[in-house]
Amino acid sequence: MITLHVGIDDTDSPRMGCTTYIASLLVEKFEKIGAKFIDYPNLVRLNPNVPWKTRGNGALCLRIQIKEELLDEIIDITLDAIEENADLEYKGTDPGAIFFPAEKVPEEIKTFSKKTIQGIVKKEDALKLIRKFGAEAAGFKKGRGIIGALAAVGETLEADHTYELIAYRTPENRGLPRKIDVKSIFEMDTNTKPYTFNNVDAETGRILITPRGPDPILYGIRGEKPEIVKKAHEMVKVLEPIERWVIFRTNHGTDAHLRRVEKISDVKPYHPVIVFGKVSSRPRVVPRRHIIFSIEDESGKIDCAAYEPTGELRKIARKLIVGDLIEAYGGVRPPSNKRPLTINLEKIRIIKLVPKFRLVNPICPKCGRRMKSLGKEKGFKCKKCGFRSSDLTKIKIEEKRDVKEGLYVSSPRSQRHLTKPLQRYGMEKTKEKVVLIKNWHSL
Repeated sequence: MITLHVGIDDTDSPRMGCTTYIASLLVEKFEKIGAKFIDYPNLVRLNPNVPWKTRGNGALCLRIQIKEELLDEIIDITLDAIEENADLEYKGTDPGAIFFPAEKVPEEIKTFSKKTIQGIVKKEDALKLIRKFGAEAAGFKKGRGIIGALAAVGETLEADHTYELIAYRTPENRGLPRKIDVKSIFEMDTNTKPYTFNNVDAETGRILITPRGPDPILYGIRGEKPEIVKKAHEMVKVLEPIERWVIFRTNHGTDAHLRRVEKISDVKPYHPVIVFGKVSSRPRVVPRRHIIFSIEDESGKIDCAAYEPTGELRKIARKLIVGDLIEAYGGVRPPSNKRPLTINLEKIRIIKLVPKFRLVNPICPKCGRRMKSLGKEKGFKCKKCGFRSSDLTKIKIEEKRDVKEGLYVSSPRSQRHLTKPLQRYGMEKTKEKVVLIKNWHSL
């Protein structure tokens, strides 16, 4: 028996397909020829800011034990499934597959994976590692998916992770409106809190478990344990047939993409970052109700943007003032002719709030009433007693800030797959033993 890690990526397009669906087909096909799964299929979301990302930027790894003589058959089954289900006619779809036999995944592969989730890597880097460790790779068209496929092999999810149960539609229903009892989703959300997350958006009432596109996914439920996502799945009332469903182990909701940088000058385009700085410009509203402000440190300055769909985060950003100390979390948008380098905010941690003051007219020293300004540099006059003065000046009064120090996260409807929701803080996992529950996929 050998341990084999099968990675696949870049099979979908905006018009069809889903790499998780191909993985779900492979689960069934592998089991039929006697493969033993040693983990749930790993759904690994990669850096969401790269310009060539797929729709969800998710790569898959299936970790199995097989008889060595079955290796060629596993390769054939995998490549046939990709060829039959990937949108190969779409210009930007360039699938890749990795077949990596190893009892333990080498540290170099794990490091490569981390770089792929937090930054940008080259296909040449992936190919060097594949050759070094004697793995096999297959690419379709440009084969860019080889990068994500190897990254999925390298992300063994030993740190924090969550689970997602994905249910798939029958072919005849793909592209049609999804038919699910909405009330049952809200009931499921209530009954499984806080162990499932991002089922609905509380601010708008929008359902979040169902995608909007023509892909084969009916819904996906995310949670802390495989048992809880399966229980939640059983609570949802579906009004159309389900072709199949599978539980995945994933880096969803873990902030795995974010990397802390020491100073603003270290921030690079397309990288997801956490950076400390002092608010250096007053937040302003730009068209479409987005909020823009800048932060600075001794090394430089950078813009931060809280877009309208971020909801609560946008409201918090608007309440910042010059001098506040914050940490900005988000992906970095490259500069253009219209805008400088900008952090698209996913979170804000307010470290320290500075006092906020407003200027008011002075009090009349004779009668105690608030005086009236006579104009710029013309002094003040009391309307009650008539007292005038050109020596008095406006008084600074401290205002109560309508915001507190702490962490603020964008509303669920705008959160990326990798963004850790507030409710997950304190639920992180480390070195947790993975046990496959009974019936973790439909039979």
